[in-house]
Amino acid sequence: MKSVGTIVEYNPFHNGHIYHLQQLRQKTNADVVIAVMSGNFVQRGEAAIIDKWERTKVALQNGIDLVIELPIYWAVQPAHLFAYGAVKLLNALKVNALAFGAEHADANFKKLTSVKLDAQKFKQFNQTYATLYNQQLEQQTGFSLNQSNDILAYFYILAQQKINPNLNLYPIQRKISRHTDSNLTDKSIVSASAIRNTLFAYSNDAEKLLRGKLPNNLLQLLMKQIDQVINTNWSCEMWTLLRHQLLVMSINQLQQIYQMSEGLEYRLKKSAEQNDTWNDFLESIKTKRYTYTRLQRVCLYTLLNITNKEIKQQQSYLRLLGFSERGRQYLQKYKKNFTLPLISRFDLHSDISLDLDYRAGKIYELLTGKEQDLRHKPIMYLN
Repeated sequence: MKSVGTIVEYNPFHNGHIYHLQQLRQKTNADVVIAVMSGNFVQRGEAAIIDKWERTKVALQNGIDLVIELPIYWAVQPAHLFAYGAVKLLNALKVNALAFGAEHADANFKKLTSVKLDAQKFKQFNQTYATLYNQQLEQQTGFSLNQSNDILAYFYILAQQKINPNLNLYPIQRKISRHTDSNLTDKSIVSASAIRNTLFAYSNDAEKLLRGKLPNNLLQLLMKQIDQVINTNWSCEMWTLLRHQLLVMSINQLQQIYQMSEGLEYRLKKSAEQNDTWNDFLESIKTKRYTYTRLQRVCLYTLLNITNKEIKQQQSYLRLLGFSERGRQYLQKYKKNFTLPLISRFDLHSDISLDLDYRAGKIYELLTGKEQDLRHKPIMYLN
């Protein structure tokens, strides 16, 4: 069976994703489409607006055959680590190809990844790491790597070169909306950011505003769960939980948190004492050195109490969230060849440590009231 992998968040799934899947199948002629999908927290250090089980169901209904969860220690990371972890899982699943969206799908990403950059130049404190990285790349190649999907495409290819250079690559031109476009347009394809912002800011009118921009059954689900959707925003209950964590943890405990560096622990603790709202807190800790996304990730690591020691001890695995009939056939035929353990039932006593994903699930349960792991089986979509 010819297989293609894709790396997704589906936060939420929308018409742009439908287009991507149509193009993916057309370009690759794959029998099976396998998605590695972030769980209940996503790369930017935010909670997904609907849980991983609902997102898996929508993915299967729209053409994905196999959904594997990207563990949180890969999912909530800068682009290079996010990409590496996801490609590692797809390679373990024995996919033949990787398909991904890009704002400039015709760019020579392989040539870009061959450029040697001077890591010492990334240690300046007057600009973010990402800005310094892009400046150096642009100086050497003339190509500006400043759009979200182009950045991920670049790092997917870097990961492919390290993990399996024989993995076939299929860049797919992103259609109309950029990933970071935060406002709705009258087009049928808008970004996930625009959809989330509409749900948060215009919840009473969201159904009307979003009609035709994502599958109708998903829109109905979002409206039915609108209170839980809104509560996934950092400015709601997540901020209350984080603030409590920052106030009760000692400086020494905060210093153990993953990616807590350069005195950030003092800055976060002081700001939590002085600010009542998430937005005021975030603005007060922002510096030229750190992007908002970087700070959100550190805040999420703090909320989940993820330490440097735990990250170093993590082992990769394949957590099965759902499958179609073709996905079932693929598992039956190839799972004996997988190079990472396949987990279909959540077991805290397993030889593979699932503690971080379990902890993330429990926090997500507090936000939404929906149990996440212990009683869930993989979703079978045998249509």
